[in-house]
Amino acid sequence: MSDMENSTLVNRRTFLKGAGVSLALPFMDSLSWAAGTKAAKPPVRLAFMYMPHGVIMDQFWPKSQDQFLNSPPPIIQSLKPIMGQCLMMKGISGVPIAPFNGAPHALELSTWLTGRLPDADSRGRINIAISADQIMANYIGAHTLLPSLELATMPQTWKENQEGLHEGYYNHCSYRSPTQPVPAEIDPRNVLNRLFGKRGKEGKVTQANPLDRQMLDRVLGGARDLRRTLAKVDQQKLDEYLDSVRSVERRIAAIESRQQDAALEKNGVNPSKRHATDSAPIEVKIPEGDKRSEYMQVMCDLTVLAFQTDTTRVSTYVGSRPNGASYPELGFSNQHHSQTHYGKDQEKIRKVAAINEFNVAQFAYMVKKMHALREGDGTLLDNCIMMWGSGLEDGNKHQRENLPFILAGKGGGTLKTGRFLPNIQGNQGDLLTTLLSCVGVPLDRPIGIATKQINEIKA
Repeated sequence: MSDMENSTLVNRRTFLKGAGVSLALPFMDSLSWAAGTKAAKPPVRLAFMYMPHGVIMDQFWPKSQDQFLNSPPPIIQSLKPIMGQCLMMKGISGVPIAPFNGAPHALELSTWLTGRLPDADSRGRINIAISADQIMANYIGAHTLLPSLELATMPQTWKENQEGLHEGYYNHCSYRSPTQPVPAEIDPRNVLNRLFGKRGKEGKVTQANPLDRQMLDRVLGGARDLRRTLAKVDQQKLDEYLDSVRSVERRIAAIESRQQDAALEKNGVNPSKRHATDSAPIEVKIPEGDKRSEYMQVMCDLTVLAFQTDTTRVSTYVGSRPNGASYPELGFSNQHHSQTHYGKDQEKIRKVAAINEFNVAQFAYMVKKMHALREGDGTLLDNCIMMWGSGLEDGNKHQRENLPFILAGKGGGTLKTGRFLPNIQGNQGDLLTTLLSCVGVPLDRPIGIATKQINEIKA
């Protein structure tokens, strides 16, 4: 645990300062657009986009740094115009799935953002871990109209119980708590209404919560010491409680920040003023047909718009869940999953590669659009970390040793892009921990199986 303590964990006092106990800290400036009459540095956003069943590896991984930048493999070819804004790393292992060896598809999605396995003693109900996107939403979500945005292309209704595991593990990657999956929205019209529809009185904060900060200090500080002495089931209960306490503290900080904004406005200062050169919000058009590419692209547009308007700073998009997806516009009607068990069948390999290429192209559509939008002293993409990936390396053998990931965006200067790192040593939890660190979210415990941060990807 020494690496985790040095690289990932923060002490109690640091956590409370970052949470807003000392509002004069620079951190508070980065949480809002407020900076007097001059536009502040934009906030950093984090998004995840998922594809199941892994990739055709020899058509995905670059053979060298030069190939990555100048002649990328077929599956990632669509990213070539902005490869300098991208980062790929090979060597991120997934969560080992024993004792659930017969449940690769139930676990490829559910472990993707949690970095851990479900509880083996309660397989018939959801019991896994809060996911990385929701950890960030708890920390930063009070400063936006929506704490987070969860999207999906397909209904989250697949019915299957591998290894006796609850069917919900097939359909969700976002978990508000170990026992609460977060439903994703599949109707783009509903998403648009959620982003910009009318809000009732319950959405307005009228006065600050008079929570005693000194009491919070004592509770949070003592709880970490207490956790070490508790049984596993009680540790989980305590973790859920602390997540709730932290969420309350985030909202208190946001209320105080809004009060400061109101005071500035009263004195003739607009605290939300942004750079005059910032791009205008994009227009989102709801597709009328049933082409999968058009559907996925409008969901990508909604993510871009949500980030561009600072409606949320956390987004998760399940491009397709394990099982059930097909791609007729690619010229074949076979379901994705059925083709991934290809053996030496070259036609199946061709189809899986085409599906891989299609999904990366939708991600490329989104990040290229973000790269074209001005924000602050750079682009919208400069102030984001966009992650595309899968919960399996290889759908044929269900391998998990080198999970495919692509990062795009500089994360406000925290990531060094334009690189392919072929020999990274780390796991899924390590990567999630690192990304949350890059967007400014302190952690008082590791994400899943994490033991360190992957500092090689940082600027």
